[in-house]
Amino acid sequence: MGLLSIAGIAQTPRAQQQRTADFPLFVTSDRCIACHSGLQSAQGQDVSIGYQWRASMMANSARDPYWQAGVRREVMDHPQAQAAIEDKCATCHMPMARTQAVHGGDLGQVLAHFARPQGDTPLAFDGVSCALCHQVTPQGMGTAASFDGGYHIDGTTAVDRVVYGPFEVDAGHRRIMQSSSTFQPITSTHIQQSEFCASCHTLYTEPTDGGGEKFPEQMPYFEWLASDYRNTDSCQSCHMPLVEGPAPITAVLGLPREPVRTHGFVGGNAYMIRMLDRYRGELGVKALSAELQAGAQATEAFLRERTAQLSIAELADDGSLLILVVNVRNLSGHKLPTAYPSRRAWLHVTARDQAGRVIFESGAPRPDGSIEGNDNDADPLRFEPHYGEIGDPSQVQIYESVMVDRSGQPTTGLLSAVRYAKDNRLLPRGLVKAQAHADIAVRGAAVDDADFVGGGDRVRYRVARPAGAGRVTVTAELMFQSIGFRWARNLEGYDAAETNRFTRYFRETAGVSAVTLARAQFSAP
Repeated sequence: MGLLSIAGIAQTPRAQQQRTADFPLFVTSDRCIACHSGLQSAQGQDVSIGYQWRASMMANSARDPYWQAGVRREVMDHPQAQAAIEDKCATCHMPMARTQAVHGGDLGQVLAHFARPQGDTPLAFDGVSCALCHQVTPQGMGTAASFDGGYHIDGTTAVDRVVYGPFEVDAGHRRIMQSSSTFQPITSTHIQQSEFCASCHTLYTEPTDGGGEKFPEQMPYFEWLASDYRNTDSCQSCHMPLVEGPAPITAVLGLPREPVRTHGFVGGNAYMIRMLDRYRGELGVKALSAELQAGAQATEAFLRERTAQLSIAELADDGSLLILVVNVRNLSGHKLPTAYPSRRAWLHVTARDQAGRVIFESGAPRPDGSIEGNDNDADPLRFEPHYGEIGDPSQVQIYESVMVDRSGQPTTGLLSAVRYAKDNRLLPRGLVKAQAHADIAVRGAAVDDADFVGGGDRVRYRVARPAGAGRVTVTAELMFQSIGFRWARNLEGYDAAETNRFTRYFRETAGVSAVTLARAQFSAP
């Protein structure tokens, strides 16, 4: 379902649309949090489902200031497509308000919600909430119709509405839950499958210039399908870590359950979680500061422990030239980085002589969020190529996707993008480069790099030894940003409340926008 075809989503018979518009399909998360928080496992681990969730990006999908700025930018760029843009973006960022609107025969809105106090439109700002995810049915799950936010919510009845979960619930607990939330729990394991997540995390857009092609904006599900992980790990396995041992999931006569998964939805966006905390008053964030800080710390720990490994090996050293290889291993079940194309990872490699003086450095992060030597950060119409070997400090290995428009110019506008000129994001183990589907294919110089394969990459570095350098110590870091410098900087030309606010936020926080995923060190005598 592409951007410009989404007006066709309201295919439900009009009579039924009018009926379903008369009753609510959802309740807000406050109806769930009271019973599903304040919990501990038998080992003392906090399993407060509600408190963990409200500090996550899922809960704050509509408050995300970068997303808000992005919607405003796309509408300003493509005003003729405003209704379609808003409906598309609301599908996964304001899903409850949008689903309620669609079942009433309307399209989803975004900008109108921005213009009103958040308390006036609680369904919109409750994000990807409890009553949304747990009402998604297994209908069509994993099929093409389910992608682009094509999840299915039953809107045919106002009574006996159900929510799905993995555990059997006795009649007494069902009555308690229905009286407190209006929903009856039904046992189903479809919410534990990767296909469940794929509905919103598989997204195609269409250029607004009428070309008709679909652009694969984010494809983590298909990357996972092409990897070895499809046989061992689901999305939930990594992003909803297991609680150790049995734990209650409700504070009301809660029985110990097993296995139970946390609901912090750890991923790659610790930077945004910290931003939500810093500007919580402006953004109307409901989570407590301590909850957001805990969420950010858990995300950073996840990034350090579960995403990548580095090692350094010596290839040659003749006393004047040291040649090393940095081995990068992708531990995730999809490309690294994956999903929204503002994300990038890069190698920061530094060599110091025996006195600690820098004799070589590639990829140094700057306080403004840019990377030293990156062509795209210096010039929006250029981008850094993929390298097999680096011998000049002005060169830097950046693992990223670079979109281009119809004229071949790099762009950060989703609805201007027609293809990727570069996609050398690290491949997951098992993904065979030569066999990858076009939607997840490698693009650019990495196609012909024999060292760039499923599971990782090998990059050679040539470091000149100055006379008297003595022992040389080389440090390699794999660094990551969820919002790259150019993606933030390109919003500065748009004079609107949302874009101006985010560019201010980025200027004030860019110095802490990067996370180190992995680190390795090597010393050559």
